[in-house]
Amino acid sequence: MPMIRKLTALAVALGALCAAPPLLAKDAPSIVTVVKITGENWFTRMNEGVVAYGRDNPGVTTSEIGPAKADAAQQGHLIEDLIAKNVSAIAVVPMDPSATEGVLKRAMDRGIKVVTHEGDSVKNTQVDIEAFNNTALGAHFNEQLAQCMGKSGKWTTFVGSLGSRTHVQWADGSAENAKKYPQMQLVSPKNESFDDANTAYEKAREILRKYPDIKGIQGSAGNDVIGIGRAVEEAGLSGKVCVIGIGLPKDTSKYLESGTVQSISFWDPKDAGYIMNKVAQMLLEGKQVTDGMDLGVPGYNKVSVKKGPGKGIIVTGQAWVDVNKSNYRQYPF
Repeated sequence: MPMIRKLTALAVALGALCAAPPLLAKDAPSIVTVVKITGENWFTRMNEGVVAYGRDNPGVTTSEIGPAKADAAQQGHLIEDLIAKNVSAIAVVPMDPSATEGVLKRAMDRGIKVVTHEGDSVKNTQVDIEAFNNTALGAHFNEQLAQCMGKSGKWTTFVGSLGSRTHVQWADGSAENAKKYPQMQLVSPKNESFDDANTAYEKAREILRKYPDIKGIQGSAGNDVIGIGRAVEEAGLSGKVCVIGIGLPKDTSKYLESGTVQSISFWDPKDAGYIMNKVAQMLLEGKQVTDGMDLGVPGYNKVSVKKGPGKGIIVTGQAWVDVNKSNYRQYPF
């Protein structure tokens, strides 16, 4: 009888243990996405992808953080805090890729998985994800600008910062493509906006004063075309100065509708947030991204993979979208 009682008690205990809910909230791996700046629509949209990935994959917890202003040092401090908290994986959109090398190395040395986006020069990452070939996008921007400008006249470029590698690649890709058009003259290139519409506005006003005959302006940061468009419109130059660049439909609808901004291009930040977290979970599970793989996210259905500058890889999709006055309403963000 004592043995039967013991076995019965053990069965009850085991039954209770099996019936208890899993401790996923406590034990689930944590993936934190660190963006350039919070409060900007681009990264608000990216957070939708971060949240969606966590909702679709309850085996991990996902979240997004970023500094209050676009500042590489502040972004680095946030990553340091995540290292101290020993999170499982960090997905970073670096403000200045070179400035993040040290802190990302410390993360990897601690066993934290690291994924980057818009940082194909970063050595201390396991996977860098690029939405497309950056030089090709720059050339694409310049082709649109050249057609709008009649292939002649002064033009310039804006970047979030000179440390924002993808922005510089787009500006350089544009400048290289413009060599096909000898009557186009690049002036005062790579104006830094620090991803702030008001800064882009002030810089654009300066450009318009300095070069009253300028015919084209290309923006790179998500807020550039908003500030540039405002300056062009206030100067009464809508349709006379061509404005193209990266942007989101909701932000730029006013200027697309008025013809102040001719075209914007973007990759959906929601998809980028989702794919970064998916790749981070793959790393946590010991899985690899291979050339030609379908990652199940629009624009990343047949990715190309090449060796990165460090021990990691660069994964490139085909995710850019062009939007103008005729089709911006198709994209409700």
